[in-house]
Order: sequence, then structure tokens, then C-alpha cells
Amino acid sequence: MTSCKTRSFAVLSAAVLCLLALAAVGRAQSSSNPAKGQSSSSQPTVVQEKAPSLVDPAGPTISLVSSEPVFIMASALNACGYDEGLEESAPVRKRVRDEINQALARSEEARSRRDAVCLFIAQHRMTGSQHDISQALYLTPPPELETSVELPEMPPDSTQVVEIVPLLRSFVEAVDLHGIWLAVHRTYDDEADRLHDPMTKMIVSTNTYLKLPASTYDGRRFVVVIEPMLSPHAVNARIYGTDYVVVVSPVDGQIRMDDVRHTYLHYVIEPLLYARANAVDRMQPILKEVREAPLEFRYRSDSVPLTIESLIKAIEARTMDTGIPEYKMPAGVDRSNMAKYEYERQAVQKKMDTVRWATVRHDMTQGFVLTQYFYEQLIQFEKDPAGLRDTIGEMVYSMDVDQQVHRARQLEFDKEADGDVLTRSHPRKLSGLDLAEARLAAGDIATASGMARQVLTVHADTLESMADSARANFILARAAILTGHPDQAIEGFQKTLATTKAPRLLAWSHIYLGRMLDLDCKRDEAQSEYKLALKTRDGQQDTRLAAERGVKAAYAVKGHSCEEDADDETPEPAKPGVSSPKGVQKPQ
Repeated sequence: MTSCKTRSFAVLSAAVLCLLALAAVGRAQSSSNPAKGQSSSSQPTVVQEKAPSLVDPAGPTISLVSSEPVFIMASALNACGYDEGLEESAPVRKRVRDEINQALARSEEARSRRDAVCLFIAQHRMTGSQHDISQALYLTPPPELETSVELPEMPPDSTQVVEIVPLLRSFVEAVDLHGIWLAVHRTYDDEADRLHDPMTKMIVSTNTYLKLPASTYDGRRFVVVIEPMLSPHAVNARIYGTDYVVVVSPVDGQIRMDDVRHTYLHYVIEPLLYARANAVDRMQPILKEVREAPLEFRYRSDSVPLTIESLIKAIEARTMDTGIPEYKMPAGVDRSNMAKYEYERQAVQKKMDTVRWATVRHDMTQGFVLTQYFYEQLIQFEKDPAGLRDTIGEMVYSMDVDQQVHRARQLEFDKEADGDVLTRSHPRKLSGLDLAEARLAAGDIATASGMARQVLTVHADTLESMADSARANFILARAAILTGHPDQAIEGFQKTLATTKAPRLLAWSHIYLGRMLDLDCKRDEAQSEYKLALKTRDGQQDTRLAAERGVKAAYAVKGHSCEEDADDETPEPAKPGVSSPKGVQKPQ
């Protein structure tokens, strides 16, 4: 892992990649779901959240779409330092980032407008409130780029969009983000085409297992939004009343389909159980038994969300890919050998059941203590021609609550939760220049330098390799500073400036050169470098502050002074920036 200093955007990335997070499924549904609202006349009247702008009430029940407002918000985040999953993302993400950087390089006004957006994001993070793409779902496309519903009708986690809209609108105009969208929209359509069949297969297979009709036409919507500008490591979902929206970042026609299916199961199952909320409320005693489980608050405080998630876990266990090939009876077998083949089939089935039961036990120790009950019920369900819609009532009403309480009481819960599919962001294993950055931050200069040199050696002279070469030279230059080789450092920073268009690498190369010139007592030249850094800024506060400090006062280290005798040997600049610039980890 890299240090916090060299990965300053790790916290921001974790926050913004909890996109459309299902912050309170149970609480949101208990207030906005009509089925549960009708279960008790004492329920207070609540305002129903309006659907996001991309949800077409007259459109299909299930849809796979792209969204320009989501693209705009994601692109703005990328311009402000969000680069989680960049190396694994589809090529269109780097293409868009390059076009934005070119527009920023051409215009001071564009950079100023970008800075205003980045400042809003930084301030939002510092206040501790969550800023995510869910806000973009309530925006209309450019040029209006306005909120699609009134503020009181938005969910709480989307209301900050009102404040950022004017800043986004100015940024979009300054870099012609709408024009970039028009240029890449075909790529988004191609990704949708590639995902259509896998998505259809997932929906059909799920409905087939649950014995549900292909479409219910009950006014609810399940919408999957394609956005390659986000990390492919996460599937992010949010429920808006009766509308279920999932944002995915496809790569080569692949997404985390199991996680999308998990959200689809919520879409299918929640109305069935909320309609029976009174019956599910019988399970309240079980909440006492899960107080020590590593569950989110909504599961420990409301039996309906706990029951829903347990049933979904059971369905996933029954239908999971166990990794064991299904047994296939050989063709043309002799009937006299049927007993042998049946034994082999049962042996394979037993192995698959062992894997499934292990999954159930894990879910139980995570706190979803009704998973085993529903798993056992599903074994019987599979033998019955009736669908889930007809049998869910019997599953709920026939549950022996005391038995389930006793079963839960015998469990030893895990200390930590796996994490919710709807908010999960998966860390990736560092490699290449990411790993070199991490080793440099940890003080392993030799390893970092070796990895950077390897990149320079093996890469051909292509546009993509030029970006890697620039970053490799930037790493080598900083390593040269730390080992007391100023000439090599200067050469490395100059090569970086000559080969990169990434604002952050450009700005910090100028800052490092300015610091070295200050230590060489060349104040005028140093100030020129700092001013170039300000002109080529990346929109980040640490870059701006470092450059502004350089303009105002000369960089200095302990034991060095430019007031020494001019004939003295220039001090070795072994310490100008021992720590890496905050946030410098990858070219943008």
C-alpha cells in the first residue's frame, strides 16, 4: 500500500465510488414503499421521492442506458484527481481525460472553472458529507444542466447537486464537455450492445429460477447505467422509491454481473416482502440475537431488511457457480450400469452442496441469520411448480420464529463484515508504475528506480508508452533527488515536461525544478518555474499552495543559505522534496 501522503485521493476515491450507495435500504423503503406504508394506519405521511431524470415512466421496465449528466459528473471527478481503477478502465476513459487536459492547457478560463469544481469537491469531502454520482441522476442534459425535480422531492443524498450545478455548467462550457460526449457516445452505445446479451441472460435465468413472469408492469423500473469514466472495480446502486438504478463501468463487455444480479434480486423480492411487513415483523425478537453481528444498522434495527437480505443470500447460494462442473451422463450407457452413474452423479452433487452450505454458513456468521431457513425452503421450492410470488407468503408465515432465534443464539459471529455489494469498492493489487510509486513512498528507492527503468526499457515509442515513460522519468527524477544526484533529477524532470500532457506531472515537475533552482541560488529562474506550475496547475490545493509558496519565498533546507560566499560549492540538493507531492501517483 502507498502512504497517505502519496495517495491523497484514496479517501476521495472511496467516497465518490460509493456511487448511488444504498445508504439506508430498510429506512428508505419503510418510508417510501407503499406496501409497507399501508401496513399500519399510524404510519406518518411522507413525501415520495421523485424518480431520477433518466428514468422514463413510459420506458421499458428494465433498461440498459448511458447518461450524459452521469458522464459529466464522472468526468469532472476525473479532472479533479479521481483515478481509481484507471489502468483497468476501458480506453475511452483515458481518451476523455486527455481531451479535457488539452482543453485545460489551452485556456486559463477553463482551468479556473475546473478549479472551482475541484474546490467544491474538496470542501465537500472536508465537511464529511458524501458526494457521489447519485446527484447527477437528477440533472437534465446540457446545455440546460438543471435539476429535474424540485429540491424537496429529491432524496437527501442528492440535494447537494443544487450547489454544484452552476460550477458544472461553467466547466462543461469551458472544456466543451458536451462535444466530447458526442464524440464518445458511440463508444458507450457499443458497450451497451456488448452487455445486452449477458444482461438478458442474467435477467432471464433469475426469473426462470424464481418462476416469475418476464415483466410485471407495476410502474417500477430497473435501470443499469453504463459509465466507463468510473472504476470498473465497483458496481454502485441506489433505490429511489420504486426505481432501482445501478451504475457500472464495463471493460471489454464485462461487468460485475453477480453484483448487478444482487441488486436485481432486491428489485424483484423487496415488494413481495414489504407487502407482508406485518408478518415479517413477527421476527423482531431475532434482532436481539444479531446485536453483536457485524451488520449495518438497518439490518440490526429492522427485521424486514434483514429478512430480505437473508432470502437473497439464500437464492445466491442455491444458484451460485460452485466451480465444480455438473455431472453429465455418458451417452449410450448400458442400463445395467445405471447404478454406477447415478452414484457418480450424486457424488458430484454432494460436492456442490458442500460448497453451497459453506456459503450459507458464512452468511449466517456474518449476521444474516435467516439464510439457512430460506435455503432449506428453496430446496422444496425448486420441486414445486408454483413461483416465488405464490409461495413467499407461506415461507414467511410458516416460519418458526422461536426456532430461528435459538439457531441464531448458537452462532459465533464474524468480527468484520464482508461489505455490502451495493457499496463495495474492491482494492486492486498494485503493479507496474503504481507499485514503483508505492516503493518510492516507502523509501525503497532502488526497487522503485529499477521498476521505472524497466518501463523505459521495454516500452515502444507509442502514445500510450509516452505517458508511462513520462511518469517513469518523474519517478526517477524524484529518486535522484533522494540519492543526491541533482543533474540526473533535472534531466528527469525535463524529460517529463517534454513527454507528458498530464497537468499534475507538469505542475510538480516545475515545482521540483523551482526548488532545485532555489537551492542553487537562482531565485529569478526558480520563480519562473513556480509561475509555470501555477499556470499549468492541476486543480488541486496542494499543487497551488506549493507553487504559491515558491513564488513568495525561496525554498530552503536546514544548513543551507544563499548568503554564503559565491565561491562556495553549490550545496548538494539532497532534500528538496524528500516527500512526494501530495497526491502524485499517476499521470492524469
